[in-house]
Amino acid sequence: MNMLAYSKRMTYPRNAHIERETKGKRMSLQLLPSRQAQIFKLAKERGRVLVEELATYFAVTPQTIRKDLNELCDRRLLTRTHGGALFPTGSANLEYDERRAIAAEEKKAIGAAAARLIPDRASLFINIGTTTEAVANALLDHDGLMVITNNINVANHLRIYPSFEVIIAGGAVRASDGGIVGEAAVDFIEQFKVDFAVIGVSAIDADGSLLDFDFREVKVAQAILKNARRAILVADSSKFDRTAPVRIAHLSMVDIFITDRCLYPSIRDLCAESGVDLIETAGPEEAARPAD
Repeated sequence: MNMLAYSKRMTYPRNAHIERETKGKRMSLQLLPSRQAQIFKLAKERGRVLVEELATYFAVTPQTIRKDLNELCDRRLLTRTHGGALFPTGSANLEYDERRAIAAEEKKAIGAAAARLIPDRASLFINIGTTTEAVANALLDHDGLMVITNNINVANHLRIYPSFEVIIAGGAVRASDGGIVGEAAVDFIEQFKVDFAVIGVSAIDADGSLLDFDFREVKVAQAILKNARRAILVADSSKFDRTAPVRIAHLSMVDIFITDRCLYPSIRDLCAESGVDLIETAGPEEAARPAD
């Protein structure tokens, strides 16, 4: 198949990001070599692609994939990260369903690791986020939990289990993800003192800052941290490659940080210095693998 025929037959789902692209950038997509076009499509669907997974998928060497990713990033179609590339989102947050699809297996493993730390009959906060939802999913074999949440998705999922007491915060419901935010939610959270807080974030800065996009959600997350005896941060490694404008807290303020891989020595050192237990679900060998 020649490239002209391929480019006519290849289609991409539309979204706001692509619609904002210039005509020159759309032409750039049409002129991509076949494998790079498929890589771009996979990145757009999943939010992130990894070198090793792509090398296996296309049956080529990791060096070949790195070259493809570098060329896609040179065209400003993807953003290079440790071990792979991200579909660029700028400073805007991704749609909630798209966020669920990013690193889904990693989030599942993180959720399972967090659930193992929470005993039966514990009380806990769970805040907004797709990784915190994965924790909620992993808690279903527990008994006698009191779960207080500002996440409608978590409440709706857990409410059908009679052994759980599910309490949902009041306040403004954010249309994009069903999160409950604002001063009313903060006041509600302040009524409790629980055993655990399970929190997710939108981004983690190299200096340990935990970041989010919505200052109203940040206020709720801060109240959650303040009113829990132990705080568990759950975040997959793609959060190291994102930015967000509003500061929630500092990594040193949590007790446990669960991620799939921590590739930043500064974050690893910060956890050690601050007494934060770092749990990497990829396992020591995979977690220590050098970044691309």
